[in-house]
Amino acid sequence: MAMRRNLSSAAEIRDIIIADAVLTLAFTLVLSGGLGAKNLLSNFEYVLPMAALGVSLSFVLHELMHKFVAQHYGAMAEFRTSPFGLAITLVTGFLGFLIGIPGATYIYSQSFTKRQNGIVSLAGPATNLAIFLVFLIVRLSLPASSTSYLASAASFVIFISLLLAFFNMLPIFPLDGSKVLAWNWKIYLVLMVAIFLLLVVFASAIISIYSILFMLVIAAFFSLMYRRVL
Repeated sequence: MAMRRNLSSAAEIRDIIIADAVLTLAFTLVLSGGLGAKNLLSNFEYVLPMAALGVSLSFVLHELMHKFVAQHYGAMAEFRTSPFGLAITLVTGFLGFLIGIPGATYIYSQSFTKRQNGIVSLAGPATNLAIFLVFLIVRLSLPASSTSYLASAASFVIFISLLLAFFNMLPIFPLDGSKVLAWNWKIYLVLMVAIFLLLVVFASAIISIYSILFMLVIAAFFSLMYRRVL
């Protein structure tokens, strides 16, 4: 069935809701310590609302910006879930770590230039950076010693927006970074260094160098799988 260029189909809306819910649940489980954690229920109830906010903004808007920019260039684009990816996301969440690959925006065009492809790919991580800036302002507007739920939620959105920007900018196909790099290595280098430094400054208490290396390994593994499947 042909996709409508400027509107979301019922199937796309359904898939976005499913992916958002699964990724929110997975993040909540990870931040609650996984199934074996003590006080799992109370931690789950505390984390769930901020995880829903962070994922809905950072993940959903990331994917929608890919779609809108691709449509601007005349392509057809819609988000689709991956049954395998949804399963991996849920299983790893239950185990207390996360490989979040619930789906992606699929773009159909036979006339994309390398520049257009790069800009479409850049739109997602750039959206994450915009979300980061908004919630950084929110967090800085609160007292530095604030331990309120709003402060925790803002800090979480800052973390998840930077994490998704960094992961998607890894120069490993089919991630966004590989296409941005193929288009303009200078833009890629400046943006990737900036994201990495921001991640170190604002998320060092949550993510370690080992976590970053783990992301690299996982991204490389799924890149190989993607190439074999396609």
